[in-house]
Amino acid sequence: MRQHDRLYIGGEWVAPAGTGTIDVVSPHTEEVVGRVPEATPADIDRAVAAAREAFDNGPWPRMDPAERRAIVGRLAALFGERLQDMAELITEEMGSPISFSQLGQTGQALAVYGYFSELDVPWEEERAGMLGPVTVRREPVGVVAAIVPWNVPQFIIALKLAPALAAGCTIVIKPAPETPLDAYPLADMLTEAGVPKGVVSIVAAGRETGEYLVRHPGVDKVAFTGSTAAGRRIGAICGEQLKRCTLELGGKSAAIICDDADLDATMGWLKLASLMNNGQACIAQTRILASRGRYDEVVGALTETVRGMRVGDPADPATEIGPLVAARQRERVENYIRIGQEEGAKVALGGSGRPLDRGWYVTPTVFSGVSNDMRIAREEIFGPVLAVIPYEDEDDAVRIANDSDYGLAGTVWTTDADHGLDIARRVRTGTYGVNTYMIESSSPFGGYKSSGVGRELGPEGLSAYLEYKSIARLA
Repeated sequence: MRQHDRLYIGGEWVAPAGTGTIDVVSPHTEEVVGRVPEATPADIDRAVAAAREAFDNGPWPRMDPAERRAIVGRLAALFGERLQDMAELITEEMGSPISFSQLGQTGQALAVYGYFSELDVPWEEERAGMLGPVTVRREPVGVVAAIVPWNVPQFIIALKLAPALAAGCTIVIKPAPETPLDAYPLADMLTEAGVPKGVVSIVAAGRETGEYLVRHPGVDKVAFTGSTAAGRRIGAICGEQLKRCTLELGGKSAAIICDDADLDATMGWLKLASLMNNGQACIAQTRILASRGRYDEVVGALTETVRGMRVGDPADPATEIGPLVAARQRERVENYIRIGQEEGAKVALGGSGRPLDRGWYVTPTVFSGVSNDMRIAREEIFGPVLAVIPYEDEDDAVRIANDSDYGLAGTVWTTDADHGLDIARRVRTGTYGVNTYMIESSSPFGGYKSSGVGRELGPEGLSAYLEYKSIARLA
C-alpha cells in the first residue's frame, strides 16, 4: 500500500496540522491501496500564507518570464521521464484503463506543460493615446486556488498549474480525495525542476475544506473543474468577494451523424469520444444524433461497437472500459439506467447486471428510442451510457444539439468536411470536432452556458492568470 504522512506546503514536506487521513480505494479490487493526510483549514492557512509571501515578496512574479518558462520546461522533461509510472498510478487509484491513462491522463498533461513552457506573449506593449503613449502591461493575477476533480487529475492540474506558473502566480492545489496519490510524485518533480519555495502547495481534502480555500481572503483567483452544481456554488462565492474565477463544468455533448457518414470510421472514433475514461469525462459525446432514415443502422452499429469493447481490469492493456471511481458513482449510473427505462427508452445493449463480481463496474448501456426531453438526454450521467436520438433533418439535428443546458463539446460526422465545418459553426459549444475530437493545447478549452465560465489552454488560458494594466503618460 502507498502511504504518505506529509503534506507539500510551500515547496516543503511538512507534518499536517490534524490527524485525519484519506483512504484511497481501488475501484477494481475494492481494497485500500493508499493513505494520505487529510488537510485541515489550518493547513490551508499555512499554504495560502506561503503562497501570499512568495507572491508579495518573493522572486517568482518578478522573474523574467523566460526563466519561468524554462522551469516549466524542466517540469515537462521530468514529467515525461515518469510518464508510465504516473499512468499506472492513476489507473490504480481511479480505474482509468491504462491505455487512456497513457494518452488522456498523462500524455495530455505532458503536452500542456510543453506548450506553456514555449508560449511567449508581449508582457508590455505600447499603444497610441489621446495625450501620449500608453503602456499596456500583463501582470500575474496573484495567489491561485486550484480545485481539481478525480476523473483526469494530472491533466486538470496541468491545465491550471502550467499557465499559473508561466504567468508568475503562486498556487495552492487541492486534489480530490479519491485521487490524491498522483500529486505526490508531481510535488517531487516541482522541487527538482527548481520551483522556488512558497510558489506551489498541494493539499488533498474534502469539499468543506475546499470551500474554505475558495473563501480564503488570501486567494486572488479560483480555478475549478468539476460538477455544474459545485461550480455554481464556487462562482457565487467568487462573485460575493469579487474574486476572479475560471469554471470548467459539466457537459452533455451531441455527436451528429450525417447521412453521408462512414459508419465504420465513425464508430471507431466514437469509442473514444463517447466512452473515454469509462464514460467519466465532461466532454464525452453521450447524445448520438442519427437521422430517421439511418436510425436503425446507427443503433445497430453503435450497439455492436460497444458490445465488442472489452470490460475488465484497467491495468490490462486490452481493457477499453474499466470500473467507475466509487460505489456511489456506480449507484448513480445504475439509477440513470433505471430512469431511462422508466421514461420509455429502449435498452439496445446492457441495462442490467454487472459485468464482474468484484469492482465498481457497470455494464455499458446503449439506449434507443430516446427523445431529447428525457433525463438521460439532459442530465450528465458520467458513466458508460449512450442515448441515440433521432432527428428529422440537419436543422433539427442542430436544434437538438443546442437544446441543452450545457455547451462544452460536440462532434459532427460526415464525408464532407467543409459541410461539417458549417454545422460546427452553428452548434453552441466551446470545443467541437469534425470527424474527430481532441483537446488541443494551443486552442482555448471551455464551455458555453452551464458548462462553465472562462477558458483554459492556448494564449487565452494564460490570459486567465493575468491582470492587464494601462499606464498613460504625457508625450
